[in-house]
Amino acid sequence: MQFGQLKRRTVITLLGGAAAWPLTSGAQQPMALVGLLSGADDDRQLGAVRQGLKDIGYIEGRNVAIKYLSANGRFDRLPALAVELVADPATVIVALAPPAAVAAKAATATIPIIFATGADPVGLGLVSSFNHPGGNATGISFLIHQLAAKRLELLRELIPSTRLIGFLVNPANPTTEAQTADVRATARALGLELLIMNASSERDIDATFSGFVQQHVNAIILGGDLFFFNRRDQLVELAARNGVPTMYYWREFAVAGGLISYGTNFTDGYRLAGFYAGRILKGEKPADLPVQQPTKMELVINLKAAKALGITVPDKLLALADEVIE
Repeated sequence: MQFGQLKRRTVITLLGGAAAWPLTSGAQQPMALVGLLSGADDDRQLGAVRQGLKDIGYIEGRNVAIKYLSANGRFDRLPALAVELVADPATVIVALAPPAAVAAKAATATIPIIFATGADPVGLGLVSSFNHPGGNATGISFLIHQLAAKRLELLRELIPSTRLIGFLVNPANPTTEAQTADVRATARALGLELLIMNASSERDIDATFSGFVQQHVNAIILGGDLFFFNRRDQLVELAARNGVPTMYYWREFAVAGGLISYGTNFTDGYRLAGFYAGRILKGEKPADLPVQQPTKMELVINLKAAKALGITVPDKLLALADEVIE
């Protein structure tokens, strides 16, 4: 699929050329429709939400239908996709990524919304509080930007001699300001210099890595963002080609060949979002469901990448790792 192309998948089981509806007292009743609105194009999101629905008794094609709309990294298209789901109408909307949640919230004040976001849902105006969301939205908060400072600390432990750290962020992401403030404060406390660069396109990513190399940064920390996740192969390849140790926010980067990652298990979070959507289908209200936060963090270290960069990983850090890729 070309970059920027919208991806639409309506997943409805067909029998004899007509949609299969569950029968109640001999009458045909339409299945509930779960609208899945995503900023990224990732089949694992759909699979995890499906599993969460299944865990609470909703089987796709049997008693629930799913319509999956992805902006494929083009967040400016999310408002139109949200309006499309409202017009269907979706029974509940599951919004994956902060811009998707904001777009869904702007599109409807009545259809329940379950979000899975790395941004602060209170700061985004999605909920009134974590314990008492109020309104029509609740969901999962991944703590992506809250962990940015911890990633910097771990990177310092991995490379104690580092002095100048590059911080790559997407200026279009609503969490960027909070991430930057946290990382700046931690850098000052650790006596590190911080060089911040912005990227919101593939070309920007190439240019920023060139800038980091020209400024002789010792290492890079990547801001949490779905735009970067969609381009993880490009980012990992650039880091390896330029010989710059880089800290990532999800294990998928380390699996793709990146040096080190620290963050929550997003697949489990998306599964929980699907489970919450099922609770809504059973009659519960978003206002009564507290925002959930994952408690398990994953530290993943890629020893092959470390060797290629000439880095010896301290035993203390290896002991802390949840996964070591040989």
